[in-house]
Amino acid sequence: MPNVIRVQDGVLFSLQAHAQGAPEHERCGLLAGCEGVITRVLHAHNIAADPATQYEIAPAELFHLMREIRGAGLQLLGIYHSHPHGANEPSRTDVQRAYYPDAAYFIISPQPHEERPVRAFAIREGVVSELNISGV
Repeated sequence: MPNVIRVQDGVLFSLQAHAQGAPEHERCGLLAGCEGVITRVLHAHNIAADPATQYEIAPAELFHLMREIRGAGLQLLGIYHSHPHGANEPSRTDVQRAYYPDAAYFIISPQPHEERPVRAFAIREGVVSELNISGV
């Protein structure tokens, strides 16, 4: 995976707006696009037992979203979630549950004072490296 992830205008705004819509809970979803450019945000419901500190997408919803991505001729390029109370960098749990090594993992801070409210990471076999987010 290159150290740059490209996003279309409006994607970062959509991620921040979703996170700020319920800043006390982790918000989550998928990011899709083609030719390495994220063009679409697909919001998901967080069904985790404790949504203030973790996220989980129901298998049926994940299946539906993946079918939607394929049906639109797009590819899964990223997964996002917010960290309401901590730094927007991967937690130990995030690293352990990084099941899609080719996807970029975006972590959003809903805090209005955050200097970099949206960050992206590659997570492969427990190794985390930050990606630069570039607009197109």
